[in-house]
Amino acid sequence: MSQSFQITNLTLEDHPRALEVWEAAVRATHDFLDEEAIQSLKPLVQDACLNSMPVYCVRDPSQSVIGFIGVETPKIEALFIDPDWRGNGIGRQLVEYAVHQLGAELVDVNEQNPQALGFYQHLGFEVAHRSDVDGFGNPYPLLHLKLAE
Repeated sequence: MSQSFQITNLTLEDHPRALEVWEAAVRATHDFLDEEAIQSLKPLVQDACLNSMPVYCVRDPSQSVIGFIGVETPKIEALFIDPDWRGNGIGRQLVEYAVHQLGAELVDVNEQNPQALGFYQHLGFEVAHRSDVDGFGNPYPLLHLKLAE
């Protein structure tokens, strides 16, 4: 049963916890990444996401971050949910917030992450085109999705 969560801005103090959420979510869903890849992406996530774009989050009752979304309108650049909290509607609520409040209509997903593709398709996104490499030039093909009209 999904519930409604309050969405707030991610603060500088939240960054260490947000990186923990990112790493746990990546380990749960990106099995095509090896340990070296995960460790090399971590500082890029800190710099390219947490430090340089608006990031919104959902917190548990103790105010610990359990999910976050980074948006540079019109594109969702990051969405990561603590694996212990998956299935509670947090991802859906964050995406709907990004779409309805921030004007997001684009998102990229790793081709090797069928869960993410199915999630976004369920929310009304469709594949517009494909790239052979990810945003950092790594050999992880991306599917570029656009919100269906």
